[in-house]
Amino acid sequence: MSAGSALQKENESLKAVVERQSAQIEELSAQVKWFQNQLFGQKSERRIPVSSSDQLYLGQQFQDETAPAETETVKEHQRKKRKTKSEDGDDQKLIFDPDVVPVEEIAIDNPAIEGLAANEYEVVSQKVSYRLAQKPGVFVILKYTRDVIKKLNPKDGNKKLSCPSLPPEVFEKSHADVSFLAGLLIDKFQYHLPLYRQHQRLQAAGIDVSRAWLTQLVHRCGDLLRPIFDALVETIRLRRVKLIDETPIKAGRKKKGKMQTGYFWPTLSEKEIVFFFFNTHEHRRVFEALGTEPGDDSVIVSDGFEAYKQYAKAVGILNALCWMHARREFVKAEDGAPRQAEEALHLLRPLWQIEKEIADKGMKGNDKLIHRVLHSKPVVDQFFVWVDEQLKKEILLPTKRLNKALNYVSKRREGLSVFLTDPDVPIDTGELERALRVIPMGRKNWLFCWTEVGAEYVGIFQSLILTCKMHGINPYTYLVDVLQRVQDHPAADVHQLTPGQWKQHFGPKPRCSLIDIIAKHQ
Repeated sequence: MSAGSALQKENESLKAVVERQSAQIEELSAQVKWFQNQLFGQKSERRIPVSSSDQLYLGQQFQDETAPAETETVKEHQRKKRKTKSEDGDDQKLIFDPDVVPVEEIAIDNPAIEGLAANEYEVVSQKVSYRLAQKPGVFVILKYTRDVIKKLNPKDGNKKLSCPSLPPEVFEKSHADVSFLAGLLIDKFQYHLPLYRQHQRLQAAGIDVSRAWLTQLVHRCGDLLRPIFDALVETIRLRRVKLIDETPIKAGRKKKGKMQTGYFWPTLSEKEIVFFFFNTHEHRRVFEALGTEPGDDSVIVSDGFEAYKQYAKAVGILNALCWMHARREFVKAEDGAPRQAEEALHLLRPLWQIEKEIADKGMKGNDKLIHRVLHSKPVVDQFFVWVDEQLKKEILLPTKRLNKALNYVSKRREGLSVFLTDPDVPIDTGELERALRVIPMGRKNWLFCWTEVGAEYVGIFQSLILTCKMHGINPYTYLVDVLQRVQDHPAADVHQLTPGQWKQHFGPKPRCSLIDIIAKHQ
């Protein structure tokens, strides 16, 4: 081998090493930036297009002008009447619902009438002002008093005792009223207040109960509501279009005190959502969640996880893919290839603007499909032409993030194009991702689930609470009703207790707790 060829071979080897190191540095830098963004950066994915260099910033025009601005005389006008009648806040606009929020009335005596007789002054009018106040840890004890009556039978002289029974309770011989049960669940799962903090609030309010009792109440409520959750699962499985994703959760203990990783698989369809919990991330879990016999025209909308593709192929349905996940791949590539990443994001931006136009105009069915074909399809076609050009233009290392993004969308073009042929398929899984935020928010508060059964209960409660919110139902009102109703409700009609159907059947006249009835009459 000549010295020249040996030198050339050595240069090629060094060049390959430099390229690999460059790709590794890019990947590590991206990871560091991601961690910095998680700690200090914004979490929103909303992007503001870069303005042109010749665009003025606010106030620049006024600073640059040297000549005095021209003036013109305008006609005089009449000022509007002030809406506020006085400075002490009387006749204020109500900031609350008087049918829901309790009001404590406080009368303030007028010092001007001191020493005057009733016939020496006249009340002309009354001013009303409101101030928002708060009572620390408002817990109420319901004290039931029952008279035990002794009856005398005049015929045989026997004495009989009679005592009225207590009102029905959710759990027999329990100290917890249904209002407390519903409040316990709402505080933990809607407002993410862990049980140990609720226990501290109870102690501060002078109530001595154990934390284990609170945990037991949550578990018993979960067992009570599980049939409703199962009915909600069946409702979603029968729907044609379903959105699915997965998010991790620490649940259950390994050896040496370590927590193992499980997964919630939230599935959304129309205004229903369920959170399946599985202790693994295996592909078979998709079959367990969605069932093996979906309708022939069913569609699942997901990210690019291979498990969803295998499920769709096995049961013979379509797997539409999420454009939001496709866009994120190019966001990740911004550091290594800022120009190409910006081009990709610029090409994709009109897709969401078109979807907003469709939503604003209330388009559905064929009108929605036609609008997508006329406006969205050209955008998609132009984007994939650009992708093909980038893949042919230069050979990129497989580890380069831009190359990963280009290959991600190129291999999934068919799934990304499903929304162009089906008006019921959304462009992304954004609605589902917004709904599943309750899990990451919960993780920041209660950190983990001590057992896998506890994680299943989290899925049950979050499914019912979020579905209530999607239907415009107050979760507290719903839970107070169904906790009292589910035990004596026919098992064959348990689907009537899912939030959507409950709103029709029982929403107009829900069952209340005694404390709510008392508060309404105060």
